Amino acid sequence: MHTKHQRSADTTGKPPVRKVFTDRSGGVSAAPYGSFNLGDHVGDDPQAVETNRQRLADVLGLPAERLVFMEQIHSPSVTEVTEATLGKGPVEATDALITTLKDVALVVLTADCVPVLLSDEEAGVIAAVHAGRMGARNGIVPRTIRRMEELGAVPAQIHALMGAAASGAHYEVPADMAADVESKLPGSATKTSKGTTGLDIRAGLTRQLLGLGVRNIDADPRCTIESENFFSYRREGTTGRQAGVIWMPNS
Repeated sequence: MHTKHQRSADTTGKPPVRKVFTDRSGGVSAAPYGSFNLGDHVGDDPQAVETNRQRLADVLGLPAERLVFMEQIHSPSVTEVTEATLGKGPVEATDALITTLKDVALVVLTADCVPVLLSDEEAGVIAAVHAGRMGARNGIVPRTIRRMEELGAVPAQIHALMGAAASGAHYEVPADMAADVESKLPGSATKTSKGTTGLDIRAGLTRQLLGLGVRNIDADPRCTIESENFFSYRREGTTGRQAGVIWMPNS
């Protein structure tokens, strides 16, 4: 398993926020889920997924029950994670999780969609967002930012980190679909490397975040369709899921 860490500097006496992305290596799942599949809804052996999730928890230094997953449905639904949420399995029918709890890791699973990790360290509010084509089109990111603001976050203080996802160079879609997404998420329509109509959801989300007042934006530019280091539904069909994880250590 390889993880990509981003850690905020602790200059305020508050715990830093930590952000991690996994790739497909280092787990126990067999093909076509090889090997670090973290999705329990894709047909993989449940024991293998459980083992992989425990490995992730061990790397993060958290109990497995402090990792909160979602039943992602490409919706614009945002759910706050509280102590009452923990230990009850994946949060049902949502595509964004927010919390103010320490030592609780919010997990988003992807295989081409954009994982977005959001944090306002000063306010102590974090979020993990599943921004697929439909969720991004339907406003999952603005809804999440608004919910974070309700908990004290300030857009100018929010850091956004987007993980590997389908790139505009390879994410080919029909022209009417691209036009529809562009109408709701300006900046996302593009041309692929073949010269066909495509979508660059990360580009659209970057423009959207800037419009919401979020200025501190980073992205892993790698393409899940192109790179075999990642699971890709577009490339493989039956495949696993990698994770984006965000948490605030208690110490």
